[in-house]
Amino acid sequence: MKISHMQLLVDSLIHPKKLAAYRIMSIGKVIQYVFLLILLVTAFSLGQFITTGAQEVFNYEEIEQYATDLKWLVYPIAAVLLFVMNSLIMFAKISFYAFACSFLLKPMNRRGEYRQIWRTTAFAITWATLLSIVFAIFPVSSKFITIVSIFITMMIVIVALTKYPLLKR
Repeated sequence: MKISHMQLLVDSLIHPKKLAAYRIMSIGKVIQYVFLLILLVTAFSLGQFITTGAQEVFNYEEIEQYATDLKWLVYPIAAVLLFVMNSLIMFAKISFYAFACSFLLKPMNRRGEYRQIWRTTAFAITWATLLSIVFAIFPVSSKFITIVSIFITMMIVIVALTKYPLLKR
């Protein structure tokens, strides 16, 4: 299955039923897509850190002078740490959603495995990721963002699960 990352993004955003077909996609392509989402989140987070976060971190006068001298070192370290932390969080979210949705297969009378649900969830989390970036710009409660993200991701996965093959009896 030869498909571009841009097509995966479009399908993840507007064609949730197609995500069920991507359950058989190679894990390498899925991981690449997840890392592109992580890169997007990291770039946004680093931009926030550079514009506002650095001033909050270096609020003390004695540290501020020291940090000014080491600013060339702080930003690359921050970029690496943000990428690692965003990766851990994103993979944990995908794994958690996939685990929760794996319990929905039997009541929905659908056949599938955890690894297939994980792949579907990796694409379903696109909306939540993009909305979290947009909501970070505005003063919105993090609890609200979390609830909306959970709801959207679960609904997209459930819609995709309806296209999984039926369980044979």
